Amino acid sequence: MSDIDVFNGDADGICALIQLRQQEPRDAQLITGIKRDIRLLEQVKAGSGDRVTVLDISMKQNTQSLQRLLQDGASVFYADHHQAGDIPHSPLLEAHIYTQSNTCTGLIADYLLQGRYREWAIVAAYGDNIVQVADDYAARLSLSERQRGQLRNLGIAMNYNGYGFSAADLFYHPARLYRLARPYTSPFDFIADQALVYQTLTQGYQDDLDCGLKMSPELADEQVALFVLPDCQWARRISGVLGNELANRYPQRAHAVLTPMPAVAEGGSYFQVSLRAPKENLTGADMIASEFGGGGRQGAAGINNLPAADIQTLFRRLQAEYSAKSGG
Repeated sequence: MSDIDVFNGDADGICALIQLRQQEPRDAQLITGIKRDIRLLEQVKAGSGDRVTVLDISMKQNTQSLQRLLQDGASVFYADHHQAGDIPHSPLLEAHIYTQSNTCTGLIADYLLQGRYREWAIVAAYGDNIVQVADDYAARLSLSERQRGQLRNLGIAMNYNGYGFSAADLFYHPARLYRLARPYTSPFDFIADQALVYQTLTQGYQDDLDCGLKMSPELADEQVALFVLPDCQWARRISGVLGNELANRYPQRAHAVLTPMPAVAEGGSYFQVSLRAPKENLTGADMIASEFGGGGRQGAAGINNLPAADIQTLFRRLQAEYSAKSGG
């Protein structure tokens, strides 16, 4: 029998797995990658007697691989908050899929474990920009303002570390970051013992964010702003969390953050896109992304390969979605 842990390389995936392995330690093979590497089940080979844990990757994007694993006799525990599609019926599958805009995989793990490692769930929620829930949970634990700030900074920085076009763009490979954090029941102990890791991530985030916030939108109105970042490493790292920060600063506005993709053999310009629905209306981002070949959740989604010729189309689609809902 072998154990395989498959998880998104952002704060949510890492913090969800930390909770589960604090509760039930396993010497498992780790399969993860950059945040946008979501078809991770394609890498999994497992059969009868093997146990596969899958966290924070869309079941809809992994349906064929999931069905293959179940047919080969592997048992699969699956927790996620993205689009699921049709969930397979199998006694080998334990699925916990919740797609509400106010949850994430770390919070799902917290629910299943009855809050035993809630501080890590709070880190996950801050990382996924579910600030109100994270604040509420922090208040229930009577955390000080300083402690709350530490967890928020850690969540944002761990989430930021998952963005890039390859692992070379990241400060820490997600598997390494998980291994560094896994021994700690409390993220506060992790912050204290791994001070260099914490400082590297938080300072890197702040430096890159400062660069991003200096950018002006390429297209904008009162309801939607679309930003095109330059082709450089800081832009590839900040693309997703910049969208979160903009959403927090302008909660009535939807945001699209575009980052140039590396040149492809057939020519043409393509962009990776991070979409954020307005904080005051956390709906529609996943649906819009899927129309352009992407996916995600209601409040935040992404597109991996948007042709440059479709930028105006995307902007108009965002306008149609959110101007109508705002009464414009």
